[in-house]
Amino acid sequence: MEWGISLKLDRHGIRFSFWLVFVAFAIVVVFLLGVLQFSLIKPYYRNNKIATVKEIGDEIQQYVINQNGNSAALNRAFQLAVNNNVCVAVYNTAGFRVYSADSLGSGCVFNAGTSTDSAVDTSDGRELKELLDERNGETSINLVNLRTNQDMVVYGRKIRSNLVNYYLFVNSPLEPVDSIVSFFGRQYVLFTIVILLAASFISILIADRLVRPIVHMNKEADKLANADYSCSFEGGSFTETKELAASLNDATHKLSQIDELRKDLIANVSHDIKTPLTSIRAYAEMIRDISGDKPEKREEHLDVIISEADYLDRLVVDMSELSKLQSGTYVLKEENFDLAEVIRNVVRLNSVMIDEGKLHISINTPPSLIVYGDETKLTEVIYNFLSNAVKHTPEGKTIYLRAFRLEDEETVRVEVEDEGIGIPEEEIPFIWDRYQKSSRSFSRSMSSTGLGLSIVKAILDSHHARYGVTSQQGKGSLFWFELHNPDEVEEEG
Repeated sequence: MEWGISLKLDRHGIRFSFWLVFVAFAIVVVFLLGVLQFSLIKPYYRNNKIATVKEIGDEIQQYVINQNGNSAALNRAFQLAVNNNVCVAVYNTAGFRVYSADSLGSGCVFNAGTSTDSAVDTSDGRELKELLDERNGETSINLVNLRTNQDMVVYGRKIRSNLVNYYLFVNSPLEPVDSIVSFFGRQYVLFTIVILLAASFISILIADRLVRPIVHMNKEADKLANADYSCSFEGGSFTETKELAASLNDATHKLSQIDELRKDLIANVSHDIKTPLTSIRAYAEMIRDISGDKPEKREEHLDVIISEADYLDRLVVDMSELSKLQSGTYVLKEENFDLAEVIRNVVRLNSVMIDEGKLHISINTPPSLIVYGDETKLTEVIYNFLSNAVKHTPEGKTIYLRAFRLEDEETVRVEVEDEGIGIPEEEIPFIWDRYQKSSRSFSRSMSSTGLGLSIVKAILDSHHARYGVTSQQGKGSLFWFELHNPDEVEEEG
């Protein structure tokens, strides 16, 4: 019932399309078979009958002529004629009949008084002999026995035996071909009905097996559209639908993660914005109510407001930069530059923080290390790695910066290693995303928005670079990245 309704209501559906294609294909095949059968059945039947008569002639020749006509052989020849409903006549060179076997009676065209529509008098042995001589010793003719009004085939051959020529003729009636065609026609109609029913059943069965998982996936997709991530997709028994279901399940899982990330992002961004806004409001009210007439206090409170405003500005800038990098709209300004020189410049930029933290710096790079990439963005990566190391390394400890080519000579590796507090192992997968929900605690720093490593990740991804971190809590961390420059251009000059 469900199939019938589907076929009627949805003519563009898979079930109806499958059914239509299968039935159309079956009709075409059955039609072609019918045309071939009806057009070929008559000539095929006649040719097959002539071939059969020839075989009978071979056996009659063997029994009557080759075996010198002994009684046992003649009996077998007569029985052969009776079994195959033919009449046989053998003539000598004078046209006299020397042997005959008749199972047709009045239907045998060799008997005297029998008339046919043929120009040859088949009851006259001499005319039959002359016909064979004219036709190189073998012939077959189709004729109608006017006495019985029956289609006949006459086959004749010339035989040389013991220096004597014999003329063997075999007469066989042709079954009424029209009755055979009529019988076949009835069978053909039945055959067509069976084929169409089978094609319909098979097409609907296959279509249902294909449609059922699609219908189920469509229902589950409605759940997904309504943010119900408990939905599950099943692909049925076809490889393609299984792969589709697997892709949808994977997409559901990722969408669920993205939704969690979105909620966490909103919560964290709201917190990051609300906190400085609260401070700005509070200090503005203090200036209005308390310190407006006290220059020292007023300046102190204004400094806090400016500092919080600067933090908000950096937050907006960092989020904008991260958005551009992650969306793919930022176009890298790639060129050859000296990475070793960049590392030395970054150390100089952080020298005040390094001195204030009473840290030691170890730089291990070749004098010049030319790479191809966006110098500004890669400088930002190294700056972030170093500033993080400075913030988390206790006084008196050492920070190591290394840059070198790997054995393949096409890959440059940069490492920033510190002897700081390290990162808990369970937190390492989350450090590249500032707003990834985790147990990691992100304290707000007035000098940093906390988006540094997220920006680093986006920059390195845009360079198709490999990167990572190894860390042991209490012993320090090692941040690294690798640039692969197989087509690096030689440095000018």
